[in-house]
Amino acid sequence: MMKYKVKIENAHTVDEITEYWSNEDYIQLLDKFEYPDAEDTGTEGLRELLFMAITDFEPSEAARIVLAYKLGEHLSEGQIDQISNDMLNDKVCEEYPEMELQAALFHVNQLLFKAYNGKFPSSSATIIECSVTPLDENNETVLTKEMLLRLLNDGLSDRNIVKRLFEDQINGNADFPEAENIIWDLQHPEENRYRITTSGNLIKKDDIVSSEWESKIEIDSAP
Repeated sequence: MMKYKVKIENAHTVDEITEYWSNEDYIQLLDKFEYPDAEDTGTEGLRELLFMAITDFEPSEAARIVLAYKLGEHLSEGQIDQISNDMLNDKVCEEYPEMELQAALFHVNQLLFKAYNGKFPSSSATIIECSVTPLDENNETVLTKEMLLRLLNDGLSDRNIVKRLFEDQINGNADFPEAENIIWDLQHPEENRYRITTSGNLIKKDDIVSSEWESKIEIDSAP
């Protein structure tokens, strides 16, 4: 078992992660929304141009086009049709049973939410910036998503959905493959510092009830 000191530096809620979509994404989508030669318009207004192009279509049809572009390799045509209709009434990105698709569904949902100025239900993401400092000498382990969730456990409210759904896993009593999809993005910008992006449904800002604590987790020493 290795001991760590966890300190939450910042936690905030966002309704989109703009850097997820590249200018190339906007150009490709504009072409699919029947606005060709978008690359000739310059990069400054691509997002606004895409929003204008999207709103020339019915919302469910626009959803189908964006879903097919982003998730066409993972979803069948029938699934895309179903989700494109469900998205108008439900937060599909929070409820979809295949957790590995929830992040992409969030980004698609929020793009459409912004384009249509609220016709789609809005969802959220939570960004947590924290320092995680080993308290044992010679511990140079780079923490994985699974390890970080187990370390965060002691700072989360008992109401937290991850703690309730994955009690054995987050307590270290079972394998935790779901951690890879609970944390959408993990950045390690500096030694002992981590930036976690996750679903605002799975970990809300208010679920973090401590700002600083110590935790122990088991570190697999196998090569």
